[in-house]
Amino acid sequence: MTQLVTIFGGSGFVGRYIARRMAKAGWRVRVAVRRPNQALHVKPYGAVGQVEPVFCNIRDDASVQAVMQGADAVVNCVGILGEVGRNRFDAVQAEGAGRIARIAAQLQVARLVHVSAIGADVQSDSLYQRSKAEGEAQVIQHFPGAVILRPSIIFGVEDQFFNRFAAMTRFSPFLPVVGADTRFQPVYVDDVAKAAEAALSRDIAAGVYELGGPDSATFQELMQIMLAEIRRNRIILNVPFFVAGIMGGVLDIAQKVSLGLFTNTVLTRDQVRNLRRDNLVSDDAIGFSELGITPIPMSAVLPSYLWIHRQGGQYKAIHESAEQLRNSGH
Repeated sequence: MTQLVTIFGGSGFVGRYIARRMAKAGWRVRVAVRRPNQALHVKPYGAVGQVEPVFCNIRDDASVQAVMQGADAVVNCVGILGEVGRNRFDAVQAEGAGRIARIAAQLQVARLVHVSAIGADVQSDSLYQRSKAEGEAQVIQHFPGAVILRPSIIFGVEDQFFNRFAAMTRFSPFLPVVGADTRFQPVYVDDVAKAAEAALSRDIAAGVYELGGPDSATFQELMQIMLAEIRRNRIILNVPFFVAGIMGGVLDIAQKVSLGLFTNTVLTRDQVRNLRRDNLVSDDAIGFSELGITPIPMSAVLPSYLWIHRQGGQYKAIHESAEQLRNSGH
């Protein structure tokens, strides 16, 4: 009988890649989301009826249990970058993760994969990183055999990292960066999906796997790579943490007093705290090599989607080639 996997947050950036891989591997895929009507893009990942979005609220036991009925495996990809309304870090990334693990154990689900983040630390100044660590602890408590994936910053066609900053270059000669010297190890989103598939399909040891790509660079260096790819010259401004903290605080207050009319997606105080620490795979961590995966470098992927931010788009390379021919006298 075909195996069934329930993927919480399976229509999001990481979740959709996991859903696609599991469907290609022949699994039935149940995509648990808050708004199924906005997750219809996952249905073509498989044959008719193979991939189905269903409603779930991870803050409710009955809702979580309902979408887990009959599942052979569970993946939790739910996460937030900022707090809005009832979506608080503790409720989503700590209590929600614990609820999924607890109910998976009660239903005797065979495998559980939990997507966390590098930097998860109960001692962190960041609420985001503390909630990630608390979520991991609850997952291990309720489901000791779980595989926990900790990716560094994730890039890919739909990312909100390179795409976000590339879009900013269209409107300003300056590119503000908080934590220019903070180091990252960007990982391709489909490599994270490969890791999840390996944990679901193979005999992988339980534990925490830190996932970083083959390239390590500072925030400023990543912006320089992005600018070179989109063929734009911009002045990178290193915003001091003190100034960034004030900016984030003002924007956070604006969100609170706006009564829902303004959502701070620009910069929060918690994000500033996050940016003070490097986002790299630990020296003693297990990761891609133990999963038998060779991660893809940024240079193999960024050109495939950042071209949309070039002046001239996909034709920019053709124009450059023609210009070189003219200059060479041919």
